[in-house]
Amino acid sequence: MKMKDNKIAILVFTLPAICLYTFFLVIPIFASLGLSFFKWDGIGPLFFNGIQNYISVFVHNIDSFWQSAGNSMLFAILCVVIQLPLALILALVLANGVKGESFFRTVYFVPVIISSVIIGALFSRVYNPDYGLLNTILGKIGLGSLKRMWLGDPKTALLAAFVPQIWQFIGYHMLLMYAAIKQVPSEIVESAKIDGAGSFQIATKIKIPLIKPMLEVCLIFAVTGSLKIFDLMYVLTPNGGPLNSTQIPTGLMFTELFTNYSTGIGSTIAVFIVVECLIFTFLIQKTFKEKIV
Repeated sequence: MKMKDNKIAILVFTLPAICLYTFFLVIPIFASLGLSFFKWDGIGPLFFNGIQNYISVFVHNIDSFWQSAGNSMLFAILCVVIQLPLALILALVLANGVKGESFFRTVYFVPVIISSVIIGALFSRVYNPDYGLLNTILGKIGLGSLKRMWLGDPKTALLAAFVPQIWQFIGYHMLLMYAAIKQVPSEIVESAKIDGAGSFQIATKIKIPLIKPMLEVCLIFAVTGSLKIFDLMYVLTPNGGPLNSTQIPTGLMFTELFTNYSTGIGSTIAVFIVVECLIFTFLIQKTFKEKIV
C-alpha cells in the first residue's frame, strides 16, 4: 500500500512536467510529421501531397537544402573539435584549485545566461566592416590587409558566426565537466600523486576516463545544439548570409513556414532536424557504450 501511495505521489508531482513536455514537444513533433505529407499555406484547406514534400527537399534540393545541412554539420564538427576540448581544459584547470576558482567559474558561465539575440547583435557590431572592433584592432596593429566584411564574405561568414557560438556555450560545457571532475574521489588522485604521477597524467589517465558519462552528455548537447541553432545565426546573417554560405536547416524551415507560407515543406525540414538529432544521439551513445564496455 505504501509503495502504491508513493507511485501516486510521484505521478501527481511529475504530471505538470509531463503535460508541458507532451504539449510543447511531443505533440508538435507528431503534428509536423503529419503536416509534412500535406500542402498547406497555414490558413486554407489542406491538400494531401504524399511524399512530394520529401522529394522536393531531398531530391530536388529545394533552396539549396543540402548546402544548409552541410553547414550545420560543419558547425557540429567545429563544436566537437574546438568548443568541447577548450571547455575540458578550462574545467581541468579550475577543478585543480586555482586562485579565484569561484570567480572564474562564474565569469565563464555568464555568457550562457545572456540571450542569443543580444549576443548576435553584439558580435554583428564587432564584425562591422566600418567601425567594428575586429577591423579596428587589425588596423591598429598593422594588419590592415586582413580587414574584410567578415559576415559579408562567403569565405569567412560561417566561421565568423561560429565564434560567438563558442563564446556563449563554452562555459556551459565547462561547468558540467567541472562538476563531474569535482566528483572524482580525492583518494584516487592522492594515490596517483604518491606514485609519482604528474598533473597531465592524472588528468588523462584518471580524471578524463572517470568523467566519460559527462563527456557523453556534453557531446550530445554540443552536436544536437549545433544542428538546431537558429536565433544566433538569424541575427548575425539573416536569410542565410552571402550566397547561402551560412544557411542552415532551421533557417530554411523558418523561411518556408513564415515567409513562403509552405507549411508542408517547413514541416518536412523540421522532421529532418528531429531525425538527424536522434540519429546522432543514438550513434554517440552507442559509441560510448562500446568503448566503456
